[in-house]
Amino acid sequence: MKKTFILLTFAPMLSMAQSTLDKNVSSIKDSVITWRRAIHQHPELSNREFKTAAFVAEHLKKLGLEVHTGVGKTGVVAILKGGKPGPVVALRADMDALPVYERANIPFKSLDTAEYLGQQVPVMHACGHDSHIAILLGTADVLTSMKKDVPGTVKFIFQPAEEGAPAPEEGGAPLMIKEGVMDNPKVDAIFGLHINSQTPVGMVKYKSGAEMASSDWFTIKVKGKQTHGSQPWNGIDPIVVASQIIQGFQTIVSRQAELTKGPVVITVGKINGGVRSNIIPEELTMEGTIRTFDNKMLKQVHEKMKLTATKIAEASGATADVVIENKTKVTYNDPELVKLMVPSIEAAAGKDNVNETEWTTGAEDFSFYGDKAPAFFFFLGGMPAGADPAKVAAHHTPDFFIDDSKLDVGVKVFCQLVFDYAKKKPLYKVTNNSTPGTL
Repeated sequence: MKKTFILLTFAPMLSMAQSTLDKNVSSIKDSVITWRRAIHQHPELSNREFKTAAFVAEHLKKLGLEVHTGVGKTGVVAILKGGKPGPVVALRADMDALPVYERANIPFKSLDTAEYLGQQVPVMHACGHDSHIAILLGTADVLTSMKKDVPGTVKFIFQPAEEGAPAPEEGGAPLMIKEGVMDNPKVDAIFGLHINSQTPVGMVKYKSGAEMASSDWFTIKVKGKQTHGSQPWNGIDPIVVASQIIQGFQTIVSRQAELTKGPVVITVGKINGGVRSNIIPEELTMEGTIRTFDNKMLKQVHEKMKLTATKIAEASGATADVVIENKTKVTYNDPELVKLMVPSIEAAAGKDNVNETEWTTGAEDFSFYGDKAPAFFFFLGGMPAGADPAKVAAHHTPDFFIDDSKLDVGVKVFCQLVFDYAKKKPLYKVTNNSTPGTL
């Protein structure tokens, strides 16, 4: 997406409005923490966020906002029309949890279970979406209290199924976009955040351009010939073939991908094959994920994976059927929007608490919103002060933990972005569009 950038000065928020914002954010802090913990204790899986959505909708209706429910299955969208003219700014939070057992010894630990892939499983907010919900609720509260000073319109998007809808259902950002969440009124810019367990509490990190990886899922069926485990020469061993394919994939990363353009990750996370130790099975299935930061590179990796798998299988007399499914695009932060709005984040969080980071190989379906409007996604720290980021639990794990004492920083940043974007928007000129996700 190419743009021109005009360097002009603009007046900061009026001191009175800034003082009111600081006061209102401070007054809502305890409520934000309380909401986050209540949501954490009762998590819900993707496209099943019924109680969470009801909780969100009830609060937004009490604020007097225009509230739409059932968007993208369980999503909630609220609209605040400010008292001053201005653009349409969207703020997004995701709501779903994960099928993970929580080990953290906290008073609001999740003990809930739900059905997932036909099994009853424990459920946990193991990625921090509970924090995102609470922050956006707090933002809605603060901006509503300052409605007469709010420029333009604010859309609060509470999105289900960021972790992926259960097959064969649709869900997440693509479904919300399909149902018009970025239109009526049309969004001029969208902002989102993600809590991070390995970033010091209260700090904000971001990256201009390609920030988070695309996520593609692959399934490979390797078919050989079944035989007795004592006589492998009478069959074709798909397990050995699969192991060679996995090794071959890693040479795509280390020897065939131009890593100066961006990282590539190919991971096989699941293998199913065989029923007995002394039987070489006829076939097996393996599944995994691909992470890249460049659309051209992504296409090349897909082609090389298919070639590698089929030719390795062919060399042993086996066959390999490769299916690759595009799940999530590159999360791309519009460079000119980042340049304009980073000073606002620094004003809200403190300049010393805002840093540019490196690529993140995790993926986010927030990426799809960037096709509809300039987008900026950033990270808010939730790691306890003094902790070692190399030792704290990662996201999607049973020991995942967030220090929620600085969630108000997220609220203040969101509010600051809303107020300041209206003044900075005249500096932002779109000259032509291209596909986001290329470096």
